[in-house]
Amino acid sequence: MNHILLINPNSSEATTSMMLAIAEAVADRRVAVAGATAARSPSMITTPSELARAADEVVEIGTRHGAGCIGIIIAAFGDPGLEELRRRVSVPVTGICEASMLEAAEGGRRFSVATTTPDLLEIIDQQAARLGLAGQYRGTRCTAGDPRALTGNVQALNAALGEAVGQCFETDGAEAVIIGGGPLGQAAEALKGRFARPVLSPVASAVRALLGRGEGMKPDRTQIRGR
Repeated sequence: MNHILLINPNSSEATTSMMLAIAEAVADRRVAVAGATAARSPSMITTPSELARAADEVVEIGTRHGAGCIGIIIAAFGDPGLEELRRRVSVPVTGICEASMLEAAEGGRRFSVATTTPDLLEIIDQQAARLGLAGQYRGTRCTAGDPRALTGNVQALNAALGEAVGQCFETDGAEAVIIGGGPLGQAAEALKGRFARPVLSPVASAVRALLGRGEGMKPDRTQIRGR
């Protein structure tokens, strides 16, 4: 069955299930969504070295399970393996960072990112430059403390990210803010209604980027282990 394949480079099936729920809601039965979970990465990628090591497995999963897809989403904010996977498969491939930045920048909007992973800030900056969006990008605001511990406390996570989003709008002059991370998907959904200006979920942005590339199918909530 044709479907969108969502690859979670983090080795957490719970995170994959959460991101699949977001993707399915956006797809709204127009296309099926299948999930694939990495096996060799940490449960939450927080450093450049972890992100780089995830790229090989992302490419392996994408080439192994990409047949029959109408498109592939790489659901970690550094988009590991994106360019190599594009070279290996014949279907559209997007990453959640790329898709959300392009959506945030539509119409010339200034945009920022709010996230929990300080060690990835330079990579996020590089992504904006790679996409030719440096002139619209207003930087990234990061929450304090250990990102894994914060992500495990929903109330604290939403409060910390909400504060960062507010700073992006009020101090940095952003007109749209991306919640930068696949594991932060639920927080992104929770924060969307709290602000008058757009707060983007990158998983949702990636689905929107691929919609229209193929015929809609009945939802197929398949989970494919990355091994």
